[in-house]
Amino acid sequence: MTIDGYVATEFEPVLDAFTQNFDDRGEVGAAVAVYLDGEPVVDLWGGLADATNGRPWTEETLVLVYSSTKGVTAVCANLLMQQGHLDPDAAVATVWPEFATNGKQDITVAQAMSHQAGLPYVEGDFTLEESLAWEPIVEALARQEPIWEPGTKHGYHMRTYGWIVGEIIRRADPRHRTAGTFWREEIADALGIDFWIGLPEALEPRVARLVPPTRDLRKLLAPFGDDLLLARVFSSPGGHFNYDDMWNTRPLHAAELPSSNGIGNARGLARLYASCIGKVDGRRTLTAETVARATLERACGKDEVIMTESCFGLGFMLGRAFGAANPPDAFGHAGAGGSLAFADPDTGIAFGYVMNDLRFDPEGDPRSEELVKAVYRSLEPGS
Repeated sequence: MTIDGYVATEFEPVLDAFTQNFDDRGEVGAAVAVYLDGEPVVDLWGGLADATNGRPWTEETLVLVYSSTKGVTAVCANLLMQQGHLDPDAAVATVWPEFATNGKQDITVAQAMSHQAGLPYVEGDFTLEESLAWEPIVEALARQEPIWEPGTKHGYHMRTYGWIVGEIIRRADPRHRTAGTFWREEIADALGIDFWIGLPEALEPRVARLVPPTRDLRKLLAPFGDDLLLARVFSSPGGHFNYDDMWNTRPLHAAELPSSNGIGNARGLARLYASCIGKVDGRRTLTAETVARATLERACGKDEVIMTESCFGLGFMLGRAFGAANPPDAFGHAGAGGSLAFADPDTGIAFGYVMNDLRFDPEGDPRSEELVKAVYRSLEPGS
């Protein structure tokens, strides 16, 4: 198995951990990237992009990263705040008037972005095509009644985060661009980031094939029915969603799901987060003031959906709540199956890890954790 790329001498422990992921932890295909003070110090890839035909993972490989997409969407929304187009403490209805129904008139943008809106699933019957078409889902959410009093508790809005925050972005943006278009035109193109929310068809051959988890999670949750909130959230909307081969299809890649279907690489995620805590090639995406506001703890404690502790700022997961090895002041997002991306303002580290072998370990993913530990060992004096 060949590992390619670049690693600065002082960050060779990351190369060792990345190699061990393949040798000892059964990694299939993956990439890891690290920036330090706006400069790349690690950019590694290896393994198979497609285990069914032996296609290797290359420098150009892209992969779907599930909820690591939420962090990218959060950057977009926070940039709109920085530009003066969006107020986190204002009601969502100030930019999206149709949202002010069935007890949602006072839900703030901050509450929506920190999973406090009480809309963790979409009510109603939808075809998969309707679920990927945007308008049917955002219209349903605008009509829907919260299942808890907004602001009193929080629960992971697994997919609805993307439609709610994506529609807020579209309404607040003076040009009314979708989240995917706003992302490309305001951030990604300027920084040369290979990451897409709504993948162009021409890039499809570059996408790695996901390896579904060994256990069918939807089947495991199905017996609980509506008695378990997670079961209802997991397959919503329409009962169509599962971590299976559906995510290897063109319709799932082409749609804009700003919570769930971002497709890119570790290099791009690390570069994005580096630009949020400093300059990258002379460009900074978020100011220090914007980051301070975005990382203010908005919701922390027991999560009503995933039933573990979680902690959120303005769209970002915070600290060790999304990675046991993360530094306490990290902000970013993890993705189902194992992907992870974050920034650490205290050290100037920005980190991205992506892979195609989906795993769900309730105690954490040792692949990303060992990589993060190696990053911070590399910063120790005399390492």
